[in-house]
Amino acid sequence: MSNSYNNSLPANTQLTQKSVNRCFDGEQHYYSHQSAATKTPMTFSIYLPDEALAGKVCPAILYLSGLTCNADNVTHKAHFQQRCSELGMIFIAPDTSPRSSEDIEVPNDERYFVGQGASYYVDATCAPWAENFNMQSYIVNELYDLLRSEFPISSIGVTGHSMGGHGALLLGFKFPSKFVSVSALSPVSAASESAWGEAAYTEYFGDDKAQWTQADAAQTIKSVGRQYSSILVDQGGADNFLAEGQLQTSKLQQACEEVSQPLTLRYQAGHDHSYYFIQTVINDHIDHHWRMAQLC
Repeated sequence: MSNSYNNSLPANTQLTQKSVNRCFDGEQHYYSHQSAATKTPMTFSIYLPDEALAGKVCPAILYLSGLTCNADNVTHKAHFQQRCSELGMIFIAPDTSPRSSEDIEVPNDERYFVGQGASYYVDATCAPWAENFNMQSYIVNELYDLLRSEFPISSIGVTGHSMGGHGALLLGFKFPSKFVSVSALSPVSAASESAWGEAAYTEYFGDDKAQWTQADAAQTIKSVGRQYSSILVDQGGADNFLAEGQLQTSKLQQACEEVSQPLTLRYQAGHDHSYYFIQTVINDHIDHHWRMAQLC
């Protein structure tokens, strides 16, 4: 990547720049690229503080969004840009799944918790999903390497909301060499034991419950043990999905206790599952990832 950022990319880049907007002391960018992992075009947003625009290497946060979302939700609603500009942090938000386009038809399901917008950040093994739904490979290999090659990134932490919180915990603990820090907001902590996850995993993995377990955040933490000096999780106390049993936050707490993984778990009284809740706590998560990056 060039050391002077001027709203354009090097000629040999794999990325197509879609938009640029000035925001606080930095710029909000959108890009698309052709993915080998999903065999579809993929999009992501990236906030670049002025330090990064000038070529200085900066720590980054990778934010994984929840069911039905794409890169727009957190970029437009979470209000993370000001804190990132103050600290000099890069903030990246990929899409939640491959999607159909004019040139390609991607499998889908009428249920909002299965199919497009509901990848769970796993690599599906069953037809018809296995052809395109390879989001684990996309995130931890393809996108990760692309980001490190194209932008001045010193380290990457991973966070996410709901299904994306599940993805952050799952990928953070499966691939600790990739991520220096982990946090989550209202995560689906035990996907293999929630109604959402059971429906999705039946499609993506069939009846192979061993694969379900390997794609479960709490079970993965139990399996791999302590990986981080601290992880931060916020959960809305008035979250209807918590009350319905979709999130299983207590199982995350139990898994961390079993393997002595330090966990700061905060129940935020009165808060629901919405982006109003995310706005309330996002700066604490940015600060968490900033502190962890300084220890690298």
